[in-house]
Amino acid sequence: MPGGITIASLVPLTLSLKMTSPITTSPMAERPSQSVSSLPVVETFHSIQGEGSWTGTNAFFIRLAGCDVGCPWCDTKQSWNPKRHPQRSVEELVTQAQAANPQIVVITGGEPLMHDLTALTEQLRNAGLQVHLETSGAHPFSGTFDWVTFSPKRFKPPHPSIYDHADELKVVIANETDLAWAEQQARQVSPHAAKLLQPEWETSGSQEIVFSYVLKHPGWRVSLQTHKFLGVQ
Repeated sequence: MPGGITIASLVPLTLSLKMTSPITTSPMAERPSQSVSSLPVVETFHSIQGEGSWTGTNAFFIRLAGCDVGCPWCDTKQSWNPKRHPQRSVEELVTQAQAANPQIVVITGGEPLMHDLTALTEQLRNAGLQVHLETSGAHPFSGTFDWVTFSPKRFKPPHPSIYDHADELKVVIANETDLAWAEQQARQVSPHAAKLLQPEWETSGSQEIVFSYVLKHPGWRVSLQTHKFLGVQ
């Protein structure tokens, strides 16, 4: 996803930044307690959040390496093998995030919950940063977050620990059968969670499927990958 324009040149967007939610955290009962001082990182970058409820928000992204979900239409397949990416210290990542001065820090992947996120999220929040997570929920929950975007995939079912933490359910829709999966997942998250359907970018007809469904089911909203329309990362 090459960057085509700079953040300074974007037309101001109208997302309200007054959205708040309870801090969500987990003791990680299913993993041994340990302090993770470094993590495999594909890339870090400063852009806008292009998807979901926080679309248009000034965001610093930390893309962690490692994913075993295997979505065939994944646009970051280079992130799947963690051994192909360097380890970076938590301290370095926090320093870089602070320097960007974002509204939010987004931990994404890959599948970030393959790693213990406790130390990274604690240090980011101790630095005064608002921390968001993007996850398929396929692994046990860890870390402390201000917002959790749960994007479940049929290719690897979610771990039960994710459902109580989801502030937002965002389901990628490639065909009609994905809608039934979305409804199944919606029944397991909080009724207060935002529910969004996102057309799969490369699949012909996915936009029409989502558009038509949302018009008939007002509990759902449309999520678009606006960063791709804008030509930014």
